[in-house]
Amino acid sequence: MSEFVVRPARTSDVPRIVDLVEPLVQRRILLGKERVDLYGAVPEFRVAESRDGALIGAGALHVIWEDLGEVRTLAVAAPWIGRGVGWAILQRLEADARALGLYRLFCLTFEVEFFGRNGFVDMGTETVDPEVYAELVRSHDEGVAEFLDLARVKQNTLGNTRMLKVL
Repeated sequence: MSEFVVRPARTSDVPRIVDLVEPLVQRRILLGKERVDLYGAVPEFRVAESRDGALIGAGALHVIWEDLGEVRTLAVAAPWIGRGVGWAILQRLEADARALGLYRLFCLTFEVEFFGRNGFVDMGTETVDPEVYAELVRSHDEGVAEFLDLARVKQNTLGNTRMLKVL
């Protein structure tokens, strides 16, 4: 039997997701999210739960465009880092992306080595085709704005790397 399972998040997981990501927000590794936004994003989240019921990891898949999704808020509890939790959550998010018809995923991350080992590459200045860009620029979603590097968001306030994976 595995040490943990990855499953869809439930609303009752939100307080535990907040507890999991808060130390990373304080260290400016992840952007903080309002609790109301996390509740609204529950269907996007997958969580890892240990055999004893502890929430040990979480990550979300947010649809950006017909073929493009964003891996968001991927976090693992410190004692579980290096034990396959992040990899298992990412595999589940990639499977979810494929099931939705997405074939490209991006992330904004400091964990360049982890995502690189999992097939993501530094995007540099590449974003999307001009027609898609014109549509996306009208979005009010901050993840879209960060992906496109729009002036209406602080320019890469965390100093992280934009990475892309073609599924």
